[in-house]
Amino acid sequence: MPVGPTFRDPWGSIFGTLKNLRAAWPTRGWSWDSRLSCVSSSFNVELRPKARTAAAAALPTEWTPSTIQRAPHPIREIAQRTGELRTGQFILVSQMEGPAFAYGLWWPWGDDITTSIRIGLDGVDVSSDAFQRFRDVFGVEL
Repeated sequence: MPVGPTFRDPWGSIFGTLKNLRAAWPTRGWSWDSRLSCVSSSFNVELRPKARTAAAAALPTEWTPSTIQRAPHPIREIAQRTGELRTGQFILVSQMEGPAFAYGLWWPWGDDITTSIRIGLDGVDVSSDAFQRFRDVFGVEL
């Protein structure tokens, strides 16, 4: 019996790790940032270690202002389109699943109390279906 090509959903494993991130996240508040097409959560300084641990499990690669020029082109483009990285900010990136990946923008506020993370999707095929599944993972609506 002939076997045809199999379809592999590159987003499946990415969404699996993002579900784990959400389950381990120290706060429950996620919202949709329509400006950047990302989910967003803010947290206080005392939650930073737990937030970093949860984020690092799903988004293990880190790019800082001093290393971003060595990042792959798609990561440098994210930095450019989101306003470049400033001191204390970094981009966290998931494992690549073919051309698909998730990223996190770690942005401390200027008050030394609050930090935000914005998590988005990138790659060659980020369809509206992928974005809907992504929003479902975090329980957010447009």
